Amino acid sequence: MKVHILTIGDEILIGQIIDTNSAWMGQQLNLQGAEVIEITTLSDTRESILEGFKKAEKNADVILITGGLGPTKDDITKKVMAEHFGAGMVFHDETWERIARMFEKWGRSTTEAHKNQCFMPQNAEILLNKMGTAPGMWFQENGKVYVSMPGVPYEMKYLMEHEVLPRLKESFPAEPISHRTILTIGEGESRIASRIEKFEESLPENIKLAFLPGMGAVRLRLTGRGGNAADLETVLDAKKAELETLIPELIFGHGTETLEERIGVLLKERSLTFATAESCTGGHIAHKLTTVPGSSAYFLGGIVSYSNEMKMRQLGVQASTLEANGAVSEPVVQEMAKGVIANIGADISLSISGIMGPGGGSEEKPVGTVWMAVADKDRVVTEKLTIGKNRITNIQYASVKALDLVRRFLLKHV
Repeated sequence: MKVHILTIGDEILIGQIIDTNSAWMGQQLNLQGAEVIEITTLSDTRESILEGFKKAEKNADVILITGGLGPTKDDITKKVMAEHFGAGMVFHDETWERIARMFEKWGRSTTEAHKNQCFMPQNAEILLNKMGTAPGMWFQENGKVYVSMPGVPYEMKYLMEHEVLPRLKESFPAEPISHRTILTIGEGESRIASRIEKFEESLPENIKLAFLPGMGAVRLRLTGRGGNAADLETVLDAKKAELETLIPELIFGHGTETLEERIGVLLKERSLTFATAESCTGGHIAHKLTTVPGSSAYFLGGIVSYSNEMKMRQLGVQASTLEANGAVSEPVVQEMAKGVIANIGADISLSISGIMGPGGGSEEKPVGTVWMAVADKDRVVTEKLTIGKNRITNIQYASVKALDLVRRFLLKHV
């Protein structure tokens, strides 16, 4: 099954919103064995949409469309689809009754625009959208399947999960496909590739390895296709285990797990509490930690000690240490880390101080210089980073590296 995804909306083309819908649909379709051959964004014009339809149906079996189904005049997808298929527009009573019930429940009145929203192409099979007012539409014409869905992400996802994917699975039986994703940190993709080169060369033809670099980390994805589904799973598990033996110290998780989730698991396994002292990252590390549900079981909190005064007052950093070494230095982050344990009472602490730019650097300490420390009551481990000159990227990258230092500290790899 070859799929072409069409997203409709000027707001995507001008960068007002990011097209997350296509990424999510691509992931779900891939898991079902479909091949997404192209993703195209179209403007809110009749000409652009018609041209997009013509292009998509040349090579795709299925055309998935999002956007342009709202009640306002700029939402023209339905009318253009009716024109494309040479079909008339008819009023869909069930949709109108459902919208009227929804608005009555909310204590609000419907408008003429909502009534206009209920006109559908005559050849459309209506897909119930329980998450919004605009239904989905399923068309089968000339051996092709067209599906039109709202652009609102949670509405699109509901329709995909409850209507579209089950129908596509029934209409287009696909060969088995499966993935194994290994999450690594500590080395770039080129170094990892050189270490596992022989492994990659030995993979069967139906199994491919992809390197997916991100912020300070690299995902390794094994993808298997075809043959017997059970046999495919067995081979993938064996290859994943083999790969893990080659780079064990770099692996922090699997699938969609995050580094902060892995640290949470390690802390809970050891019944340890954790706290942070952040200067240059301004609380970004604490934010990442608290995105994990249940993080209150181990994360006590953090101090954003941005100024020297805060470092001294809240963390007990000595004025003489700051004067002799500067805020961005190994002795200062050591005292910050010890201060967290003393003042907050955590079992494990993390401290970080750096120069994130674009100004503030010197010849001795250029922009991108970062010191960080992890401590418990018995020891303190420090590490220095020298990174780029983009402030936001520096904050994000330093946060990832700091969390990895915590992970390695907990595993006694440092």
